[in-house]
Amino acid sequence: MRFGLLGPLHAQIAGRAVPLNGPRQAKMLAALLIDANSVVAMERLVAVMWDTNAPATAVRQVQDAVSGLRRNLVACGAPGTLISTRRGGYEIHLAQDQLDLLEFDHERSLAEQRTTPLETAVALRRALACWRGDALVDTPSQVLEIDAARLNEKRAATHKQCLAIELDLGRHREVIDELTALLREHPYDEQVAEHLMVALYRCRRQGEALQVYERLRRTLADELGVDPTPPLQALHRRILTADPALASPAPSHGPSAAPPDSPAPADPGPAMAMPVRQLPLDVPDFVGRAEALAEIAGLLDGSAPNRARVAVVVGGPGVGKSCLVTHAARLASANFPDGQLYLNLAATSDEPRDPGLMLAEALRALSIAGSAIPNGLSERAALYRSLLVDRRMLVVLDDAGHADQVLPLLPGAEGCAVLITSRTLLTQLPGVRHIDLDVLSPAEARELFTGIVGWGRVEREPGEADAILDCCGNLPLAIRIASGKLTGRPAWSLRVLRERIEDESRRLAELRIGDLSVRASVELSLRLLPADAVRALSLLGLLGAYTLPGWVVGPLLDRSDGEEVLDTLVDASLVRLTATDALGEPRYRLHDLIRTCATEIAAPLPTADKRDAIIRVLSGWLDLVGHGTDRLPGGPMAAAPGSAPRRSLSDAVVDRLMADPFGWFDAERDNLLGAVKLAVDWGLDELAWELAAGTATYYDHRCLYQDWQHGHRLALDAAEAAGNARGVSVLLRGLGQLHIYQDEFDRATDALETSIELCRDTGDKRGEALSMATLSTVSRVQGRDDEALERVEQALTIAIGEGDRHIEAQLSCAIAVMRLMQGQLEEAESWFDGALRLAKTLDDEHRVAVVLRRFSRLHDRRGDVDEALRCLGQALATFEKLTDERCAAYTLLEVGRVYAGQDDRDRAGPALERAAGLFHRHGDRQDEATCWQLIGDLDAAAGIHDRARQHRSRALRLWQTIGEMNQTEAPARPSSP
Repeated sequence: MRFGLLGPLHAQIAGRAVPLNGPRQAKMLAALLIDANSVVAMERLVAVMWDTNAPATAVRQVQDAVSGLRRNLVACGAPGTLISTRRGGYEIHLAQDQLDLLEFDHERSLAEQRTTPLETAVALRRALACWRGDALVDTPSQVLEIDAARLNEKRAATHKQCLAIELDLGRHREVIDELTALLREHPYDEQVAEHLMVALYRCRRQGEALQVYERLRRTLADELGVDPTPPLQALHRRILTADPALASPAPSHGPSAAPPDSPAPADPGPAMAMPVRQLPLDVPDFVGRAEALAEIAGLLDGSAPNRARVAVVVGGPGVGKSCLVTHAARLASANFPDGQLYLNLAATSDEPRDPGLMLAEALRALSIAGSAIPNGLSERAALYRSLLVDRRMLVVLDDAGHADQVLPLLPGAEGCAVLITSRTLLTQLPGVRHIDLDVLSPAEARELFTGIVGWGRVEREPGEADAILDCCGNLPLAIRIASGKLTGRPAWSLRVLRERIEDESRRLAELRIGDLSVRASVELSLRLLPADAVRALSLLGLLGAYTLPGWVVGPLLDRSDGEEVLDTLVDASLVRLTATDALGEPRYRLHDLIRTCATEIAAPLPTADKRDAIIRVLSGWLDLVGHGTDRLPGGPMAAAPGSAPRRSLSDAVVDRLMADPFGWFDAERDNLLGAVKLAVDWGLDELAWELAAGTATYYDHRCLYQDWQHGHRLALDAAEAAGNARGVSVLLRGLGQLHIYQDEFDRATDALETSIELCRDTGDKRGEALSMATLSTVSRVQGRDDEALERVEQALTIAIGEGDRHIEAQLSCAIAVMRLMQGQLEEAESWFDGALRLAKTLDDEHRVAVVLRRFSRLHDRRGDVDEALRCLGQALATFEKLTDERCAAYTLLEVGRVYAGQDDRDRAGPALERAAGLFHRHGDRQDEATCWQLIGDLDAAAGIHDRARQHRSRALRLWQTIGEMNQTEAPARPSSP
């Protein structure tokens, strides 16, 4: 297997060429090979495939192209793991001898380790032999052209180094042709011209050597307006005077030959009037950032294997990019003895700096002035690169806006490095390494604040200091402004400042001192954005302080897809990509201060426009909640939809999100509560109750009782205030079920009786059946069996009349349980059989498991222990597969009961203890008490009386707690038989 990009793109496996289906696969292969054994970001692959104006489906098309490439490679015999999918991109895995670029770099590295010139020259020749022509000569892409230019420049530098060594070894006759060709390719390169002049002179071709100088002098004067550098002029004079020191050294033919003296060449470039030391002053109170500093230091370390010539520190406004880069540059300055250039590109200002003017500024710093500075951008860039070619300099480019502004300022020399700050990702730069900078950690933020304000003031009011830092969101700029205000007002307590900035509506106005302002810093980024991105940001601010999925931007803007706008905001570091959730979906968040600024931007928008945007987003949430609930066990038992609008996302998005419905609900748990609150805040009572009720099935399975109660209470207050009887009835039914789980039976009865009345008033027959069935549970648990049976039969009659077979299956099972408790085994069996058949017909595996769990009681009563355990084993397997912990706990309780009836303490005990643990975690005191009572009975039967007393006392305490909550004296029966 062999790949090549040092020439035309080449891929060969088992002796035959790999077919590439069109230029897209070729571009993808080339992009992966250039960064072999490293992850290539999706953003870079998109930039490679489309030079400009990538379509909205760009990511999908890149994925298709890489998949096709992978198939072609595998079909030719490559391993399936050759190209692997990584977070955010792809990576190709190759050994050194499988890619010419890796082999080239390896031979160059070996050359650096050689101890004699001859060995070095041999290694460099092997490196040059890896080339078959100009890099990627047949792969059209502006991004790849930049990479190819970089590689070609590296090849030229290697070639020059090799020829210089061979010239010193006395091989002047052999190198003339190669030097002549190299000078033709690089007509401004004075180092090549110098070597060619020396080689010609040593071959007694003095006239030709002088002609080389004259041609170069005219070229520089006519095209760049400059003269040859002093070292080359000095060589010209020495040739004119036939300086004996230019005589040929003795040729070397073997590794033992001593290296000859060099031909008195002078400095490699023009002498600078003074060292270039342009870095701004370091920040005296710089704190933290240890990981970022270590990463930058590693990238700038010439001996490090992961060294990168270009590093971009990316972050939002006020996050401290310039401070970090200045500090890091000063720490690394010793590695760059030829100096440090600093250029402020002012991309976020009213007038971003033109790269041509920046080049002129850099050339003046390098002692090129006046008419010697070329007029054109490309000529200035060429001269700039030539001046830095043999220097070790660090270039800092502050506040860069886009790749076109930066590219002309990148030196081509291996010994140089570039540090860039930007609010925007610069993925089109070749060989760049991005460092994403976030806000300070809480400890770093407190250290910075304390260092400026003073330890004494912070120690006197530590709580106020924490509150101020919380209001600042640990943003360095905000902390510096807040600290500066306190420093300038020594009579202020920290409480005064906290009170002034804790109100979000005043916070941005307060976070300003002199020229420093958080609002102004954010506005600098906004002015660079298109109008739709600014609108999206302003509306995102209305959604609250949540970590959001990307799809919400589409509904906010009333578009089918808002990914392109979201990418713009992420690239501008105004929206932060915080993580990828368990489903593989990216999560986004606004910093609190940016969100406050976004809310200010949204303030002038018409209220109706903002309300419509909120409704569209909430409608999307509601539609997804419906899809998710339908896929959950017991989902068909959820309340029927109301009149709230639903906004459907594309089928592909819905299928992707709902591939794991529990996982989706888990990921969006905070957002779903936030959606209810948002609906309430905007007076959208119908959306509020439907969103709250829609999540009840999920809360039920996960036993998230606090979330359940909080969402229902929020929505219930809104529905009652709006006179929304249907919403109130549904929410009271949900709260009634919750009260039962929490052993609050009196509260459950009140809620459910009110729900039934409202259902009758509104004609909601299905809702009446569900509320009546739930109320029957209270009757049964509290020992009123006849009342419980009567209520279940009423509910069943309604459900059959409404044709709801899911409710019919549930209630048939409930009647079977009650008949069993009354000792009517034959009738109970008939009801169980009917419920089981109906659940299987409905393909409701959760309902099947519930029926089997309860059916086991009948088998146990009849003495058929094996059949009882078989039913329970099948039910437990289903509940565990569906991750329904509460139903699993009920099943384990039944398993314990069966084994206890057989006096099998060794098997009953573990099942009961596991069930008790689950009940305890989910707040089910009643059933937890039952478990401990059974365990205590087993201990007593085994003669372990101390443990029996402990376990029975534990059960009694739980029953006493329940009795106090419900004003009853006798312990109730378990809520699930």
